[in-house]
Amino acid sequence: MTGADMHALSIGADMHATIARLYPICRSITGNGVRQTLHVLSEVIPLVQHEVPSGTQVFDWTVPQEWNITDAYVKDSTGRRVIDFQQHNLHVVNYSEPVNTTMTLDELRPRLFTLPDFPDRIPHRTSYFNRTWGFCLRHDDYLALEDGEYEVVIDSTLEHGNLTYAELLIPGSSTDEVLFSTHVCHPSLCNDNLSGIALATYLARSILDRPNRRLTYRFLFVPGTVGSITWLATQPRSRENMLGGLVLSTAGDPGKLHYKRTRDGHHLIDAAVEYVLAASGDDYDIRDFEPYGYDERQYSSPGIGLEMGSLTRTPYGKFDEYHTSADDLDFVKPDALADTLAKHISVVDVLEGNQRYLNLSPDGEPQLGRRGLYAALGGRKGDNSAEVAVLWVLNFSDGMHSLLDIAKRSGLSFDAVRIAADALFEVDLLEEV
Repeated sequence: MTGADMHALSIGADMHATIARLYPICRSITGNGVRQTLHVLSEVIPLVQHEVPSGTQVFDWTVPQEWNITDAYVKDSTGRRVIDFQQHNLHVVNYSEPVNTTMTLDELRPRLFTLPDFPDRIPHRTSYFNRTWGFCLRHDDYLALEDGEYEVVIDSTLEHGNLTYAELLIPGSSTDEVLFSTHVCHPSLCNDNLSGIALATYLARSILDRPNRRLTYRFLFVPGTVGSITWLATQPRSRENMLGGLVLSTAGDPGKLHYKRTRDGHHLIDAAVEYVLAASGDDYDIRDFEPYGYDERQYSSPGIGLEMGSLTRTPYGKFDEYHTSADDLDFVKPDALADTLAKHISVVDVLEGNQRYLNLSPDGEPQLGRRGLYAALGGRKGDNSAEVAVLWVLNFSDGMHSLLDIAKRSGLSFDAVRIAADALFEVDLLEEV
């Protein structure tokens, strides 16, 4: 095993450990679960936390009341908890209003949700904008319930409070900005979306460690839908210099990588991701944009117009474990997490290095030998790849073609093209456009 392989496995293990630490926390679109999650992430990267009060108008939406929960259960006549929030927080319909009552099984049944096709799994259900309550349980446990009276308690609050989100701005030499966004509202679900949270955290850390950054990067940790809408509505100036970006989610399952294109479909983000995937040699799939899914549909809405793609493993709703208790710590794999992170880092590498140049000696090939380029770029006997890269860069540095364009056209690696451009720039044969 190479040093690079060992490093990747170590990072994957660190990402998985972060997921394990966050897994027990009951998150929602508001509340202390989000704050606890952001506090843990702040130990890895320097997040700035924002609070937006309940009742704030954000475009066509209103920031809802803040929801917090302490406990919830259903007890049978013997006092045994037959449904117990303390055992798994998916047992409660997320955002359930408080309840403390006694009812028969027939009265309780309409409030119980199961998955008959997966009888050993607890489903994930929500009621964010509809005041109601309910419980989720394994269908096998549901069938085992006996007639009689049950004590039903949900110790929760719905009060005026705040919607919480966090961001991290990593400046570069250019104000041109790339956005990475992930949703932090799901409770104990690992692939959706603790894996996306871990991916965003460790991708941000890798960019913070990168010297001489050219681009600026913004990371958002927001509740799904209402969180991204809140950020867009309350921070309009923050998106003025944005080139586009990626929504980060479902990053840890063992499936192959999938890329959902931006609304434009031919954006720089699309070109960078698709080049990285093609160059990797790994199996992958490309899907066109559709206005359904995660927050890419909010950022790419017609009134906003940010071009956001999404590079995931198995897409939302396409794995059987989706929104069930089977989306657990065993389902996400350290090697898959490390691979997803590596692909995103490669996309950043391309975005950082993808510049346009103008050939300052365009009338025939300039004499490279007297500029010392053959010695600087030479390789083993018979290996003329460096020279070929130089000739490709010189020929297509017309101010119109980027280095990514040249890499794709030539079939050379982006790194080879980037090295050639750097060498030509150093001897004043190229000018940055």
